[in-house]
Amino acid sequence: MLGSAVVYCGLIITLVGLAAVIKPIRRLRLPTRRRGMKVAASGILIAIAGMMLPAPESHVARRTTHLDEFLPRWQFREHHTIEIAASPERAFEAIKRVRADEIQLFRALTWIRRGGQPLPPGILNPGSGQPILAVATSSGFVLLAEEMPREIVIGTVVVVPPGTTGKLTREVFHADLPPGFALAAMDFVVSPAGPGHSRVSTETRVFANSPAARRRFAVYWRLIYPGSAIIRRMWLRAVRERATGAPRP
Repeated sequence: MLGSAVVYCGLIITLVGLAAVIKPIRRLRLPTRRRGMKVAASGILIAIAGMMLPAPESHVARRTTHLDEFLPRWQFREHHTIEIAASPERAFEAIKRVRADEIQLFRALTWIRRGGQPLPPGILNPGSGQPILAVATSSGFVLLAEEMPREIVIGTVVVVPPGTTGKLTREVFHADLPPGFALAAMDFVVSPAGPGHSRVSTETRVFANSPAARRRFAVYWRLIYPGSAIIRRMWLRAVRERATGAPRP
C-alpha cells in the first residue's frame, strides 16, 4: 500500500508539472514552464522510486484457513471485511452467485485495467449472466478450496517465466516451482457475527518466488492497487445486497 501511495503521489506531481508546462500556475509557485518541467521530472522519479520499493515477505504463524494452506507466504496482500444481516449459509450462497453487473464500478475499472482493449470473456471482460466466480474459474483461475458455508478460495499464476507451458491445477500451489513465478490466491471467509448475522472477508495474496518476479509484479500491483481495493469493497457490498435482498442504490 505504501508503494502504491508513493507511485500515485509521483504521478500527481507529474501531472501538475505538465499542466504548468502548458500554462504556468503562479499560485502553485510554478511561474515558468521550465519550473513545471522540473516538477514533472521530480514526479516521474518519485513514481519510479515507488515502483522499486522493496516488497518484504510475510507468512502466517499458524494455518487456520484454506488460503493459509495454499499461499502461506506472500509479498503483496489486501484484506477487506463487511458485516451482513444474513446467516452464514445465505452469505456464502451470495458469494457464489454474485455477478459482475451487481458489483458497482467493476466493468469501468476492469475496462481501465485492460486499457480499453477487447478481450475474450474472462475476469477482465465478464458477461452478465454468469456468477463472477464461475467466470474466473473458467478463464485462468482454478478453484483451490470450497468449504460450505465457511470459505472459498481461487488462485491463478500472475507471472510466469518465458516459454512456460502446462495446465494450471491446485497442485501447482504446492509444487516446488523454478524461479520466475508469481502465484495469486483470493478467498472469501464467512464467520458468524451474532444471531442472523455474518462477517464476510476477502483476502488477496501474491507470492513471487524470485527477486525478478517480485520486481516485475510490484510495478503492476502498485499501479492497480487502488482500483483493486475499490473492486473488492464493491464486491463485498454486492454480496451483502444479494444476501439480504436489499435493492441496489
